[in-house]
Amino acid sequence: MNAQPMTCGDYVTATFARDFVAEGFDHDTVERIHRGLFDEWTHALAQSGLFSNGTVAATLDSWQDDPHSLLSALLANADEITLKRYDLVWEALERSAHAGADAVVEYA
Repeated sequence: MNAQPMTCGDYVTATFARDFVAEGFDHDTVERIHRGLFDEWTHALAQSGLFSNGTVAATLDSWQDDPHSLLSALLANADEITLKRYDLVWEALERSAHAGADAVVEYA
């Protein structure tokens, strides 16, 4: 049997996904992820001791290129309704960002 090495995304899912979903909908976290504020997540990866500094930096780069990938890792085990709520907020944030306005995003 060949074990696949754990990726940072796998670690985020395994470590945080259950609590993230169990704590209920968190609009503020979605906004922070959408804005590219990943400090708490990169800190957790770095403190885990499972990943080199280079791997953590590469993960941060990938999240900066695709912030939704972090949200996807956090929602990997979520039910369909929860996924839909987060997707609706993400889409609203995308529309707001593309409009260039400081539009108020309604809570889902």
